[in-house]
Amino acid sequence: MSENRGGNGKVSLAEVARAAGVSKMTASRVLRGGGGYSEKTRAEVMAQVERLGYVPNRIATAFASDQGTTFVGVSIPDLGNEAFARVLEGIGDKLGLHGYQTVLGLTRHTLAEEEDWIRTVLSWRPAGLILTGRSHSPRAVEMLRSSGLPVVEIWDLNSSPLDMCVGLDHYDCGFEMGRFLVGRGYRRVGYVGTSHDTANAATARLEGFAKAVTDGGGTVARQLCLHDTATFYPGYYGTEQLLASGCEPECVFYQNDSMAFGGLQYCQRIGLHVPGDIGIVGWGDMPVASVLSHRLTSMHVSTLKLGRVAAEMLVGRLSGEPVEPVRDVGYALIPGSTIRPERVD
Repeated sequence: MSENRGGNGKVSLAEVARAAGVSKMTASRVLRGGGGYSEKTRAEVMAQVERLGYVPNRIATAFASDQGTTFVGVSIPDLGNEAFARVLEGIGDKLGLHGYQTVLGLTRHTLAEEEDWIRTVLSWRPAGLILTGRSHSPRAVEMLRSSGLPVVEIWDLNSSPLDMCVGLDHYDCGFEMGRFLVGRGYRRVGYVGTSHDTANAATARLEGFAKAVTDGGGTVARQLCLHDTATFYPGYYGTEQLLASGCEPECVFYQNDSMAFGGLQYCQRIGLHVPGDIGIVGWGDMPVASVLSHRLTSMHVSTLKLGRVAAEMLVGRLSGEPVEPVRDVGYALIPGSTIRPERVD
């Protein structure tokens, strides 16, 4: 039988058909779930598929038919951010239950890379797309609208999405954290995050945070945005740079919990007491916070739920069910013990 195999040694459809005593076209119809054959024929073909270990080429099958694949394109900025990894986990959990698989794209927070990925993944004829963020290049928007596919934008809440949206209001989230810190008596604060070259959720959070602090009579002494990923080590050395600049913050707000964890470690290394000497505030309420000696002050976002809801919305649309186009997963402030306690008058 080896003469019908490719150079990689994989079992071919022709081998399956010959072993089952049917034509290649009949074997193909059986595997696609079509008609025009008996139950006995179907059973024999499937028996040979099992015996020979044949693996169908689903992409090739989709290209040869009028139907799309069971693939769903999912774009996230990076895998280093634990929040996006949790979102992806939620998406995969729900899509898997309905027989869909994810095709992952990493956009690295740039519209150009997202556009390139969208162009590529659309050529694979996916069932639908899940995109992180609400900002897309004009060409990407044109391709998405022309595709006619269901699209779910996640992370940034958008009242006027391309199709569907699930996320939270990051500006309001940042504003609530700023107002909370002012309420705890902080008037001079700092910020450590990563470079906001394009409009994104972290930018909106910082804007909301700064507005609440200034409205409350305080000041954001310095905003340090690093050209790096929002992980532990940038939080560590970013805190070193912030404190060395002489801005003397009473409290530091970080882009996420991983960066806050790095900042906390730096402060402890140089002998600063948290929260006695300086307050530390994160965002996201990630599992990393559970290993800290102090309960990190943060903002809880159900990233796993966000991913699951996005997948449910997409599957609902593909199934022809009515789907609410915009879903807000909300957030909840975690007071923690890395800021000074509430004053009792």
